[in-house]
Amino acid sequence: MTQPLAGKQILIVEDEAVFRSLLDSWLSSLGAETLLADDGIVALEHLKSTSPDLMICDIAMPRMNGLKLVEHLRNSGNQMPVLVISATDNMADIARALRLGVQDVLLKPVQDLNRLKETVFACLYPNMFNSRVEEEERLFQDWDALVDNPQAAAKLLQELQPPVQQQMSGCKVNYRQLVSADKPGLVLDIAPLSSRDLAFYCLDVTRAGNNGVLAALLLRALFNGLLQEQLSHQRQKLPEMGSLLKQVNQLLRQANLPGQFPLLVGYYHSELKNLILVSAGLNATLNTHDQQIQISSGVPLGTLGNTYLNQISQHCDEWQCQVWGAGGRLRLMLSAE
Repeated sequence: MTQPLAGKQILIVEDEAVFRSLLDSWLSSLGAETLLADDGIVALEHLKSTSPDLMICDIAMPRMNGLKLVEHLRNSGNQMPVLVISATDNMADIARALRLGVQDVLLKPVQDLNRLKETVFACLYPNMFNSRVEEEERLFQDWDALVDNPQAAAKLLQELQPPVQQQMSGCKVNYRQLVSADKPGLVLDIAPLSSRDLAFYCLDVTRAGNNGVLAALLLRALFNGLLQEQLSHQRQKLPEMGSLLKQVNQLLRQANLPGQFPLLVGYYHSELKNLILVSAGLNATLNTHDQQIQISSGVPLGTLGNTYLNQISQHCDEWQCQVWGAGGRLRLMLSAE
């Protein structure tokens, strides 16, 4: 009997004993060495002394759920492949899992073992399976229901907006937004990449009709992964944001989303006190202790095959950025602790 997973160690984090046992037996039959945990706390104990090749985890679990576990791992710099298998019907949970950089999400009950096997193999051997472009296209195909239901897509986007005040990556962050109450306008996302750096973007969804909302959902799911991937390939500590936006522009075309997508992207490192802002179609003003800098809008993504960007880099321990466009006005404020 062939054992294609021989030499691979897989951590199973699942609170349902029967399903955990089934996964354990099935993966073991394929040659994998398995570790078992019934919640995120136990999983973290395992990870103190071992580095599995893959983690398979549920979302809903006691003490520490799957989303909190993955967020903890990513914030600590652990980029281990993660496959989420969950019974959730909450698209917000699925979108958040994808935004945290999990390789895939499967829904329970898992009835097709061939699909599960292919997914596990794709997580462990990514270069042998789908390219990143194919994965992104498949991700978007999974959201056909949202494409067909613009109201549901807009509602999901609203649910995913970040809290107006939070602490992350050694910073206090808050924002104020002035947009129309009855439709999406400027969409903000801000999330930690590690304990010392964070990234954010502001997208005006009003210039592309329903495609604007879909582009925001696609960007929310893939943005952190794109940035983490770029940081991992660069020896320097700060990312090339222009290159990142070119990737986003390409993704919008590959997802067949025509239209104009005004976007501003930022990156801040709380230890180095470095801020990078790049605009592709949104007006912005940056205020620091001693100066005010106007950022010209540039050309919205989706307008041309190439991207034409305006970028600034500043050293500051606290700042305010005002952003405005057709979709409204937003003020983002940050101070390093």
